[in-house]
Amino acid sequence: MINWNAPILPGIGLGNLRLYSHISGFYPYLCKHEVKAKLLDKFLIRYEMKDFVDLWFNIINGKLVKITALRNYSGKLFDTIQIGMPISEVLAIEPSFEYDEFEEIYCSSKGIYIEVDPDTKAVLWISVFVKEMECHEFECGKW
Repeated sequence: MINWNAPILPGIGLGNLRLYSHISGFYPYLCKHEVKAKLLDKFLIRYEMKDFVDLWFNIINGKLVKITALRNYSGKLFDTIQIGMPISEVLAIEPSFEYDEFEEIYCSSKGIYIEVDPDTKAVLWISVFVKEMECHEFECGKW
């Protein structure tokens, strides 16, 4: 059972979902929940657990590389940052976030992405990811 209220932990995961875990361990979750799968690239697949989380896997090594908390996920990042919070409050709490104009998201060197609603300036989702996503051998799964 996934704990939808558990903290969001950079470099680790959220709920009882852990980065670097093998896709085979997620079979029960992917079968029981309303889940959609989307191939995003040749070697990256995303499983969408409607309005709660997205699970991103590297197809080559089967590892969970990114977890995105969506609107119905109520756990918090750093005990205070949550979905729906104004980005101005987020930046006051955690100054490591920088806006990436190309991707249109806030990024932190701590392994976190945040997307913000362009109209309301509220947090839409929070992602934690493996550090290897930013290396050149990520796609081939050699990590």
